[in-house]
Amino acid sequence: MVKKKHQPNADNLMAQNRKARHDYTIEGTVEAGMVLTGTEIKSIRDRRVNLKDGFVRIRNHEAYLENVHISEYAEGNQFNHDPLRNRKLLLHKKEINRLADATQAKGITIVPLKLYIKHGFAKVLIGIAKGKHEYDKRETLKKRDQNRQIDRALKHY
Repeated sequence: MVKKKHQPNADNLMAQNRKARHDYTIEGTVEAGMVLTGTEIKSIRDRRVNLKDGFVRIRNHEAYLENVHISEYAEGNQFNHDPLRNRKLLLHKKEINRLADATQAKGITIVPLKLYIKHGFAKVLIGIAKGKHEYDKRETLKKRDQNRQIDRALKHY
């Protein structure tokens, strides 16, 4: 039996970084788990996450998700978490080495694309991204508008 590849749907998708696909060209993706505290997972399930300014940094052969804002849990107590703390990503050594090698090239960074729940665990989809220039962004918008107009025209026939 062939195993289906998991795709996050609307039910388990907790946060999405839409700006990443606008600002970067995504060259590859990797799914990673995260080391979280109890109140962080509760805030994620409440969809109180912002991935917009986040990035991944490799330090001491470990991957860390930085600058991702997970709001404090409303019903939390004095042991609530820091919203902007660095979170360790759970990846295989081979994946970390591949990401580290990719970031050695100029203009390459690792950004979080989606955060979702899979089998009860929070997962983050990270992408190896190359920054776009302003003219590339305009070109992408033009192509999107042209495709939209073509779809509208074909819809009437």
